Amino acid sequence: MASQSDTTQAVAHRREFGLNEWVVDEQRQRYLDDPGSVDRAWRDFFATTTSPAAAAFPNPRIGPRTPVSPDASATSPIGTGRTGADPGPRDDDATALGAVRVAALIHAYRVRGHLTADTDPLTARAAAARPELDAAAFGLHDTDRTASFVVDGFAGRATMTLDEVLGALREFYCGTAGFEYMHLQDASERRWIQQRVESPRSGPDPAGQLRILHRLGAAEAFETFLQTKYVGQKRYSLEGGESAVVLLDALLLRAIEDGVTEAVIGMAHRGRLNVLANIVGKSYAQIFDEFEDAADIRSVQGSGDVKYHLGAEGVYRSQGGGSIAVSVVANPSHLEIVGPVAQGVVRAKQDMAANPDAPFAVLPVVVHGDAAFAGQGVVAETLNMSQLPGYRTGGTVHVVVDNQVGFTTLPTAGRSSTYATDVARMVAAPIFHVNGDDPEAVDRVARLAFDYRQTFHKDVVVDLVCYRRHGHSEVDDPSVTQPVMYDLIDARPSVRTAYAESLVARGDVGERQVESARRAYRDRLEAAFAETRALPAPAEGSPAAGLRTSPRVVRTVTAIDEETARKVIAAQTDLPQGFTVHPRVLPQLHRRTATLDTGAVDWATAETLAIGSLLLEGHPVRLAGQDSRRGTFGQRHAVLTDRLTGAEHTPLRSLGARAEGFTPYDSMLSELAALAFEYGYALARPEGLVLWEAQFGDFVNGAQTVVDEYIASAEQKWGQRSAVTLLLPHGLEGQGPDHSSARIERFLQLCAQDNLTVALPSLPGNYFHLLREQALGGSGDTARPLVVFTPKSMLRSKAATSALAEFTRGGFRPVLPDSTQDPGRVTRVLLCAGKVYYDLDAHRKASDSADTAIVRVERLYPFPEDELAAELARFPATADVRWVQEEPANQGAWSFLAPRLHRPAGRPVDRVSRPEAPAPAVGSARRHALEQQALVASAFR
Repeated sequence: MASQSDTTQAVAHRREFGLNEWVVDEQRQRYLDDPGSVDRAWRDFFATTTSPAAAAFPNPRIGPRTPVSPDASATSPIGTGRTGADPGPRDDDATALGAVRVAALIHAYRVRGHLTADTDPLTARAAAARPELDAAAFGLHDTDRTASFVVDGFAGRATMTLDEVLGALREFYCGTAGFEYMHLQDASERRWIQQRVESPRSGPDPAGQLRILHRLGAAEAFETFLQTKYVGQKRYSLEGGESAVVLLDALLLRAIEDGVTEAVIGMAHRGRLNVLANIVGKSYAQIFDEFEDAADIRSVQGSGDVKYHLGAEGVYRSQGGGSIAVSVVANPSHLEIVGPVAQGVVRAKQDMAANPDAPFAVLPVVVHGDAAFAGQGVVAETLNMSQLPGYRTGGTVHVVVDNQVGFTTLPTAGRSSTYATDVARMVAAPIFHVNGDDPEAVDRVARLAFDYRQTFHKDVVVDLVCYRRHGHSEVDDPSVTQPVMYDLIDARPSVRTAYAESLVARGDVGERQVESARRAYRDRLEAAFAETRALPAPAEGSPAAGLRTSPRVVRTVTAIDEETARKVIAAQTDLPQGFTVHPRVLPQLHRRTATLDTGAVDWATAETLAIGSLLLEGHPVRLAGQDSRRGTFGQRHAVLTDRLTGAEHTPLRSLGARAEGFTPYDSMLSELAALAFEYGYALARPEGLVLWEAQFGDFVNGAQTVVDEYIASAEQKWGQRSAVTLLLPHGLEGQGPDHSSARIERFLQLCAQDNLTVALPSLPGNYFHLLREQALGGSGDTARPLVVFTPKSMLRSKAATSALAEFTRGGFRPVLPDSTQDPGRVTRVLLCAGKVYYDLDAHRKASDSADTAIVRVERLYPFPEDELAAELARFPATADVRWVQEEPANQGAWSFLAPRLHRPAGRPVDRVSRPEAPAPAVGSARRHALEQQALVASAFR
């Protein structure tokens, strides 16, 4: 129930401020939380004992007062000017109330002025006036226009007339740039933006104007040239949004001035070719070559991708001689998925630089489309990463190329929010809206965005409101669905033309300068085009030429010596003085240290040995995933938490000064953006071991786009190699259909041309060698992603352990032979992978089935044909060979292995599995147990 004082305040709000009572409520709450966070007029308003407002908003330290009627001042001047004799308390009250009303007006413009800003180039005038921004809504009238009011430093002034205040507010907040920033929680950030927005503006000097004009000319000429020379080809033109090139230019120039060493750009296909040519510096001849479809199909890019998906690297140079490395990350048509990939690339580069004085010296820039920014959930996931310890990159400059339409979908059907950018408010990112037809405003806003990022190391969004001169692609007719919009667009001159005309009209530049710059750029394009046409056609070859057709040979020593093993394990209990380990965790650590001597090394210990030994050999290791520091199943404990203080200790960081860094992170509850980030990180840091762990392997299907578009196919499409490792807990154990299967069949379906390693190890020692092999042999030409289906119940199984010798000798074994049976007596060979081996072995022992051999296939791809053939050759040719899997017949490895098993077996191979099913497992634990018993028994019949 509302208190009496709350009710009194609400009544007073309506009486004094009408529909803008929200302004007073908001300021009052801020005042109560922190008086210093509001302007002086508000502090006086809420604190004074003589103000009529104080009666309506009682100071709790003074007590309520009887409200003073404001009716006498409702239509008379309420500024600082006075006409009578000595001023009395009544005049002071009127002055204070007038100052508060003006302060409320200023605040309202700061909050909502962007709604009336002239940011849409397709409208002939600014947005319609809004009643909440009318001075009359604040009790200010025509009679007050020439009166002076205390404004507490607004626009650098102590007092201003109402007309001056309104003029300044419209200039600051209702021009061709609109600013959303009052939702920021940090008052210092709001003040920082206010100081820069509410200050006199000076346009660029003549050199700056020419720079902007040249950038617009280059962007326009590039597009019109392609439109003329390659009629009917898709290029996803930037026409209508050419100011995006001006924006990126301004960002990079400010970055050079500020000492930033590198910028990484992630963007979808709209305008990508233009950015590659005019920002990254990709040669025109190379781009034209791609339009001619003349790329050598035997090149490193494999079968390739369409030209507007490709990435590139270059150096951007300023006229002053400065430079910055700049790259664009390759991206599929899944638009926004490149965002977290680019973030991972940036974080890896920042970690490698390890500069404590400039930890965020690599600048991430992500260019979005308006429909995708509002519509695709990965945007929110990526924004959520921005301030998390394992993912932050010091702030990203997001550029939304706001065409005001999707493919054919208008905003009214594409989003529920006012702006496409509203999702960014979730992380308190400021949003700057700017009219793309005012390139000078674009240049100014870009510099403001960069400076904010550098000052606060937070994300910032620039909403470049523009239009799309053609359809979604150049072969599409947008007038079919948006006829009125495209009538307006067709009637508009280009951004370059309009800007050039305005410069000439103002006398800032001459017509000869404008035409000379345009002709020079077009001549460069014509020369590159002629050069491309003169090149000989590439030699013909097989479409698969240049692609991998045989497995990569990885020859590396993965065994470690006993001294290294003991050093790594000793760190598990070498705790800081006074550190109190949780009583449930300490026994696990002690058991871990004893396993080297007991010969029962479990999975968590094997993983610790792999990671620790890699650190000692100079290979950094990054581990990220939901609950990965502890481990979903309480097995890892990579980070220990003091039971009494909450302090943290990471044992593998105490291996000595010469050891590389180990960075385990708990991720946010996401698969899509989280896995994309790790892919990008591994891409930029090939010397390290980058591990992404799913909470349960089932949940990787939430990141299927990353698996399909990057992990499985990036090398074939872009010649891009990444050694990211996926750890996917897998196994049918009665936990239901959503906690059983990492969908082995989906990964195997993607396997071709030696693109992945897919493994289902059944021994900790083999898992150890697999991880080390990935790190030691996973760079350069041999790099490829690794998918490991990791155990759950086997984590603590006494049967699934390894002796010390398995770590100090040998290497990863793709096939584990059965050495327990006499080969000559075997009449049945069971082939399997993973946990089901232990169920089969237990049944064999219980039933004394000495005629059955069980062979484990530890690596499913590349398929170990030679190793399996050698093992099967030990048994009689008459022995039955069966593949046994827990998964249903239409899932698991069977569909992939069935056509591959016949040759090494030299005979038909039968299948033992659950029957086909649409779900991976049943929901009843009892039914699961009965199914498992029947499956295992049928393998021996």
